[in-house]
Amino acid sequence: MSPRLRFYRVNLGIPLLMALLVFCLFDLTNIDRVISNALIDPSTGEFILRHNDLFETLTHKWLRVIPDWTGELAIIGALLSFVWPRLVAHSQGASVRFLEQARIAPVLRFTTTHRRDLFFVIVAFALTTGVIHYLKAHTSVYCPVETTLYGGQELRKEWFENFTWLHKAGDGRCWPGGHASSGFTLLALYFIARRYRWAHAKTLLGAILLLGMVFGTTRVLQGWHYMSHTFWAGIFVWLSTLLVALVFYGRTQLDTEPERAVVRSPLRVGAVRVS
Repeated sequence: MSPRLRFYRVNLGIPLLMALLVFCLFDLTNIDRVISNALIDPSTGEFILRHNDLFETLTHKWLRVIPDWTGELAIIGALLSFVWPRLVAHSQGASVRFLEQARIAPVLRFTTTHRRDLFFVIVAFALTTGVIHYLKAHTSVYCPVETTLYGGQELRKEWFENFTWLHKAGDGRCWPGGHASSGFTLLALYFIARRYRWAHAKTLLGAILLLGMVFGTTRVLQGWHYMSHTFWAGIFVWLSTLLVALVFYGRTQLDTEPERAVVRSPLRVGAVRVS
């Protein structure tokens, strides 16, 4: 199998297969509701953790710091990446020596060296956020607690029943999972790790996927999402980030098994040279 085909089979084929499985196992069945029903407190008829302020603070507010700070640091780093080359080109040396003594110069050199990576993170975060917001607006899916199934006023609909391409479908904003997607946006770091053939890239991937699942599952426990919303968020974030990574780096830089040139040794047959 060619490296190109193998790359797309793994990085595009598996997410698309996951999308088909999620659609068939969740969107066409009652599994989402079965899971959510199991989280209801029989005595109150509400989700057990819905009004738990400590749980809300720890899982929804504090955890968001991780992707938020990652994006903010990428923006700051991208801006700083233009500073060092200009200092070196135009300063008389005093500024550079001061920055070296203050141990700021290594940071500026790092941002300059990794300027493409920093802008990749910014664009990847922006695109994935835009995709998730587009899908939310153009499917108008209401959260479980907003529907009549769990004491709300809105009718429950699947995303494909309400999808529109060009205009907003309504006021629902629950599909895919927004909180889960914020955790999955860190997949941008995984593609950077792949670019540099970092030995622990797969471990990083596992940690990011786990974080995204934790982000999404906590909202399921509170009744603000169905479990499938988390899976859909991960699928769309992966596909969006993959697209940006291909634009910024190209396939060969992302392939963990780089192509090897086939060297054909010439074979002599008498006086004829066959290669």
